[in-house]
Formats: sequence, structure tokens, C-alpha cells
Amino acid sequence: MTLLAGALSQSSSDPMRPAMRAKWLGRTTKNSLSPQPFCFTGIIAMGQRGVLGRVRLVDGDNSEPSDTTEQLIERVKAGDTRAFERLVSEHYRFIYKTAFRWLGHKSDAEDVTQSVCLRLADAMHRFDGRSKFTSWLYSVTLNAVRDLQRSHQRQGKQIAAVSVVTREEIDANQEDRLRVNDIWRIVRQLPEKQRDAVLLVYGEQLSQAEAAVIMGCKEVTVSWHIHNARKSLKDLL
Repeated sequence: MTLLAGALSQSSSDPMRPAMRAKWLGRTTKNSLSPQPFCFTGIIAMGQRGVLGRVRLVDGDNSEPSDTTEQLIERVKAGDTRAFERLVSEHYRFIYKTAFRWLGHKSDAEDVTQSVCLRLADAMHRFDGRSKFTSWLYSVTLNAVRDLQRSHQRQGKQIAAVSVVTREEIDANQEDRLRVNDIWRIVRQLPEKQRDAVLLVYGEQLSQAEAAVIMGCKEVTVSWHIHNARKSLKDLL
């Protein structure tokens, strides 16, 4: 188990269910991970078309025929408000989970999630399909996270769920001595680009190519940031 896994298991502020936490920590669980019921209602201006619709998000259990994500996106771009409701509903927990991993605070993650839902109405016309929709959505969510961080100016909530401090960097004796607060202190000292690369590749288990799309750089640049992050962590330890 990594240091971060231990830190998360000790955290009393994690609002997610045990099944979700088990999945995050890489353990298997026999319980299925079904979406929690949720409701988000707002007036949405859909892109530049000016189509207004009231978005109601439910738990995703409905009797409508199932469309692929690509089909929903095309319908949204054509001004279909109900398709937008379904697209956001299907990705709501993905957005929330992403925000919570970066922020580590339930209310902030909820704020970011609702902010992203609102932003998507204007942003959907910019999705060109060259990357996965979830990779693009991750980038939109990350931008919202950073906006919240800047507005709050909370240094202690810069990054949550970084998992690079592994047994490759520390031995068992060091692992026993390091506390949860030490992990946060070390993470906060990493330069921003190094933190981003580490979280995306090691924390989110994305490929370096996917991380490059989100960070807006070349894949080799992601590799370089990870290389430098490892050196930085060794120096900090």
C-alpha cells in the first residue's frame, strides 16, 4: 500500500462510500459501484445557440433509448437540451470524483462539479472529437478546480490524492516515520507542472499520451516532468 493509500484510509473527511474508496485504493470489492442519486437544476445557455433549458440530473435510471456518448454530443451540438441533460447526468460522478481527488474537500468538489456542468453548455461547441470526451472533460474540470483554488487561495488544498511517493522512492523505515501531514508538505513543494504530471499518470492512472492532452503539451514533456518530479521527491525526502 502506498503512503497515500494509508493517508486516505485515515481520512475522516472522505465523503465517498467504502466501495468507492476501495476502488480508489486499488482493492477489489464485491459491491457494485452504482451512481449515487443526485439532483442538479439550473438554467443553461447552450453554447452560442442561445437555447435555454432547465437541466435536471437524476441517477441515470431512465427508460429512454441508450445513445452512445458520441451520439449525445452530436445532439447537444444541434441544440438538443434533453441530450445535454443526459450527457451531463452520465458524467456527473466522473466530474465530482475528479474534483474531489484534486481538492480533497466535499463542498469544494460539489462547487466545481456544478460549475463544470454550467460551463459545458458554452464549451461543448469547442469539443472537436480529436481526443476522448472524458479526457477533454477532465481538462475542463481541472480548469474549474484551478479557478476555485485561485479564488480561495487555500494553499493546503492544492492537490489531493497524489500517489508518487511509493516504495521506489522510500524504504520501509521512512514510510513508517512519514505522517499524513508530511505527504501534504512534500506534495505542496513540487512545481505545478510536476504535480500535474504525477497526479494524472500515477494518481489517475492515465497514459502519458492522455496526460499530455489534458496538460496541453507533448508526451515527451510529460515524461520529463515525471522524471524531474522523482528527483524532486528524492531531494525532499
